[in-house]
Amino acid sequence: MAAISYDPVGTLAAFSRQRGITFPLLSDAGSETIKRYGILNTVVDDALGPHKDDAGIKEAAQKYASAVGVNPIMKGIAFPGTFIVDRKSRVTSRFFEDFYVDRNTVSSLLVRTGVHGTSVAAAKVSGPHLDLTTYPSDPAIAPGNRFSLVLDIKPGPGIHVYAPGAKGHRAIALNIAPQAGIRVLPIQFPVSQTYFFKPLNEHVPVYQKPFTLVQEVILEGTQQAQAALRGKENVTLTGTLDYQACDDKQCFNPASVPLSWTLTLRSLVRERPNLKKSCDAPWLLDVHSFFQGRSGRASPQIPTKLPRLYRSPCRSR
Repeated sequence: MAAISYDPVGTLAAFSRQRGITFPLLSDAGSETIKRYGILNTVVDDALGPHKDDAGIKEAAQKYASAVGVNPIMKGIAFPGTFIVDRKSRVTSRFFEDFYVDRNTVSSLLVRTGVHGTSVAAAKVSGPHLDLTTYPSDPAIAPGNRFSLVLDIKPGPGIHVYAPGAKGHRAIALNIAPQAGIRVLPIQFPVSQTYFFKPLNEHVPVYQKPFTLVQEVILEGTQQAQAALRGKENVTLTGTLDYQACDDKQCFNPASVPLSWTLTLRSLVRERPNLKKSCDAPWLLDVHSFFQGRSGRASPQIPTKLPRLYRSPCRSR
């Protein structure tokens, strides 16, 4: 993993040192790489230009740049997002948001791309005719974080549960209790199997094998939402897994399993790094050195291996 920013090496070095960051932070001088990827935040220039008082430009600036006002130091920033590449340096996925405060957590991205397993404590729950293990993608979240609730579900032997699209039956559904400051996104269900129920001569979509549900959630990052969270140490989400299970001979009564997840709250990092402190970090370099190809020319592809990382030129003062 590596992060690219328009900030100079010294600033990133100080930030890395003070925040204990252990992955590469890449300085993109002149935002050249950001421009090549087509993610330069042009809203900033509009908000500082001759039409800055236009209502549409003001609205866009609050959504895509800053809710408290744009300033010249922001020129060159990117629209925040994440690219995922394979071992051949090809982009396989990209994730961007519609509000500058909303940010995918790395753990949530991994879950959404099929990388399961977590160091977060998981809860094991048994319901009628199935067992499930559930956990959040992250143990701690900050305002604006887009994270996931994961449910690994295992139907009992000879049992199937109805999938979305099963007419006349109670399809499996995860229902999260509404609460202020929590935005629940539409869930994407995995591909189901088709089951032939001979007594009724019907074909229905079901889940017979173990499967996983991933529910994406956003902790709102608006100024009002952040104000409401002040003083709180954690947030708890509650909900139910609703479903109907059947075997080869009969269907059982619909069931509802209560669930809850508690996540620690952490604050957003707002202050700029203190350049007067020691900022010597071994993983800081400019992005063009990072992307330098064997031919000696800058390569637009993301390398599969990290090159030798240069120590930051900034010094203790």
